[in-house]
Amino acid sequence: MTRGALLLVDDDRQVLHSMADWLRDQGFDLDTASGCAEAIAATDEKPYDVVLADIRLGDGDGFRVLGHCRQKHPDTQVIMITGYGSVDSAVEAIRAGAFDFLTKPLIDEELEIAIDRAFNQRRMVEENTQLKAQLDMRFGMENIVGNDHRMRRIYDMVDSVADTKATVLITGESGTGKSLVARAIHRRSGRRDKPFVEVACGALPETLLESELFGHTAGAFTGATGEKMGKFMLANGGTIFLDEVATASPGMQVKLLRILQDFEFEQVGGTKTFSVDTRVILATNEDLGRAVAEGRFRQDLFYRVNVINIELPPLRERLSDIPLLAEHFLKRVCEESGKPARQFNEQAMAALQRFAWPGNVRELQNVIERAVLLGRGATLGLEDLPPQFGVEGGVVVAPVGERSLKDALEAPERQIILDVLEMNNWNRHATAESLGINRTTLYKKMKRLGLDEPRHAKSR
Repeated sequence: MTRGALLLVDDDRQVLHSMADWLRDQGFDLDTASGCAEAIAATDEKPYDVVLADIRLGDGDGFRVLGHCRQKHPDTQVIMITGYGSVDSAVEAIRAGAFDFLTKPLIDEELEIAIDRAFNQRRMVEENTQLKAQLDMRFGMENIVGNDHRMRRIYDMVDSVADTKATVLITGESGTGKSLVARAIHRRSGRRDKPFVEVACGALPETLLESELFGHTAGAFTGATGEKMGKFMLANGGTIFLDEVATASPGMQVKLLRILQDFEFEQVGGTKTFSVDTRVILATNEDLGRAVAEGRFRQDLFYRVNVINIELPPLRERLSDIPLLAEHFLKRVCEESGKPARQFNEQAMAALQRFAWPGNVRELQNVIERAVLLGRGATLGLEDLPPQFGVEGGVVVAPVGERSLKDALEAPERQIILDVLEMNNWNRHATAESLGINRTTLYKKMKRLGLDEPRHAKSR
């Protein structure tokens, strides 16, 4: 087994042959070329991991080989070699994209170390490419499942707006997948290799949110012992996703309006103005038009954020997608947990399609994960679903239509939150993360549903 494919380029045939023999003895798959034209042709015919090119060649110089590799074969690492080394030539080679710069006479150990480092860099590039492909699969359009006509329209909108800088507002109930759509827009844009930064606006009070978004200087407030870079700066060149934007205070809305207009801001406690090139995607589960009418949201900010609106339908309005989503989540949970592949029987699938789904797709995902982890049979049935789906202590539960709407919505929500609280030993921070909501929202729901303390939950 060879250590990798190398191309050695030198117009001194004695040096070429002696180096080639030594490199082959080290286990490398080695080819040779005595000039620029021959080297360029060789790289076009065969993929090489590393090219070792002398700078001075009879029909040109090694920089031509380097430039060709950078343009046509960017994964190939190029090491430049010269007998006339200088600091200036080394700097020029590195700036032109060379991985390393060596001077003759070459020391065997030094050359081997340089080649090994180049191979490691090549492997890192390949691993990064694979990781990016996995991110595309996890956060790209392939992970947004649905064949409903409204979902197909959303796919078209994502494709249309992804590669623009237009501000996008994603609306829909909690759990419909707003964050997933935001990530899909980023992954399908020209900014995919730059940062995607997500901020839950509702999770922080105004003073902390301003520092989180724009950063602060040392001494800006009590506890600010050093300078902090804000999320807008971290997302420079990439995308920032502002979730729960409707919760922003009037003062914060003014600051958001400015940055959306000029893409300029100052840090908290600072006077220097920073400029950023950041794509902004926002999301809310509130009706911003109503918030404007009620005076809770600035009208000028609403017009600024509502350039392109992607509205996600609730799951109860796309019941035909439930079998697709269930199959998708079943496959993923089984793979991630190491469980054997499973499927729902007809009764369980019918129950899933009858349910009102107040928690939308996120709730469906949680229900399926629970069924896979707790179910014991090869086929999942009603007994593997939470009680609100049809069986509770051996008694058939009344369908949604025979109960009040409030009861139908609150019972499953309370059970899901209780299950996750118990799973996290009543750690509210961990529970909020597991449910995909901020802590403030979790506290409000717990109070409304009577889940203030463990003893209250168990007594109900």
